[in-house]
Amino acid sequence: MSVSIFDSFLTTTDMIAVFDDTAIVQAMFRFEQALSQAQADEGLLPPTAARAIAAVCNAQLYDIPAIITAGRRAGSLAIPLVKELTKTVALYDAEAATKVHWGSTSQDVIDTAMVLATRDALQLLDDGLFDLTGRLLQLAEQHLATPVLARTLMQPAQVTSFGFKLTGWLAPLVRSRARLRECAARALQLQLGGAVGTLAVMGEQGPAVANRVAAILGLKVADAAWHTQRDEWVRLGLEVAVLSGSLGKLATDLSLMAQGEVAELAEPSGNGRGGSSAMPHKRNPVSAMIALAAATRTPQHGAALLASMGQQHERGLGNWQAELAEWPGLFLSAHGALQALNDAFLGLQIDGSRMLRNIDALQGLVFAEATSAYLAGVIGRPKSHELLEKMTDVAISTQRHLADVLTEAVQADPALRDHVDLMHLRTLFDPVAATAPAHRLAQQQLQSLRSDIAALNLAHTFHQ
Repeated sequence: MSVSIFDSFLTTTDMIAVFDDTAIVQAMFRFEQALSQAQADEGLLPPTAARAIAAVCNAQLYDIPAIITAGRRAGSLAIPLVKELTKTVALYDAEAATKVHWGSTSQDVIDTAMVLATRDALQLLDDGLFDLTGRLLQLAEQHLATPVLARTLMQPAQVTSFGFKLTGWLAPLVRSRARLRECAARALQLQLGGAVGTLAVMGEQGPAVANRVAAILGLKVADAAWHTQRDEWVRLGLEVAVLSGSLGKLATDLSLMAQGEVAELAEPSGNGRGGSSAMPHKRNPVSAMIALAAATRTPQHGAALLASMGQQHERGLGNWQAELAEWPGLFLSAHGALQALNDAFLGLQIDGSRMLRNIDALQGLVFAEATSAYLAGVIGRPKSHELLEKMTDVAISTQRHLADVLTEAVQADPALRDHVDLMHLRTLFDPVAATAPAHRLAQQQLQSLRSDIAALNLAHTFHQ
């Protein structure tokens, strides 16, 4: 698989290699080799024929661009590949050449090759999630009591805990890691059905051959051929799309918190990272940019997978081929986003002092709800709400802190002065104390997430 210069900019060389033309062709040869070996083990062809076929199932022996070009004319990459494999086997064993690809069909070869490649791609995603979730967990535990502004509708709302925010970024990634495992357990299965899915050519020995091929390749044996039953496969692809969406959400928050006017977070810099060709002062959040690009592109890939599911009868015409073309893009984007964010969080700069300054700059207005709730116990909710509305207007118009404005109002009103504990009222404006509710919730959720991550780390592989 070749990718454009702009695709390669948004992904990783490791994921490109998984879906590279040579890798996919080699995976197709792995299927052919496993098929001949399984058939020999079941007595359907001589062991010498299986050895002759296996000896030339090496992508390096073939003109892959020529096979791809011929595949366009033939309507399937497998047709010229099998033709070239047969010709090559015939050079050494004419009888064995008659047994190449016996009882199989083009879609068996290609789908199984894509399953093998996808298994490698999933391992890359899992490795990346291992790193990112571990780092996020560590940071969340460190910052449970770090005050930061929570923002709703892009406006300052209340004070929360940065650890709580990190936990919110972490949780969907842990869920995606688990869902990918669950979906893969069902979707990474052998495709072997022959012409119309019935294994007719191999007769009663067909299921036994399928079991052997699956064992050789380390894949699950499907209940039946899934040539046009794409539900489990598409579910897996859509879970990758969901992962990209979760990474995009994280990247959105990171980019907003890294804005110069906010400056609560900063991606690593140096060695040309995040610079500008025109403005030397710039420190661009390039990791967030790559993850956002992935999240922007992913919905189209997911929609194409869903659109391709209405395949005709026992073999799709156009829709299966569209699915094949869209599939790698999901993984290329997801891994690009994942690697970029791992790079960012490895050296992420967290400015707790700036977080406090941003809170202080709002003159205590973000504590209005907590203060109103306290005063409601003294003068009732309607009067409390009315009082806070007035006092916030005063604080804004006079550029004073709400705590000072409220203190004066309480001292000037005998009905309030005798019932309001001014010392307690002032504590309601303490940013660290304000993190307590978020701190408790995050601590509870982190306990569960820590357990989930540990369980996932015990089975850190997609390969049998």
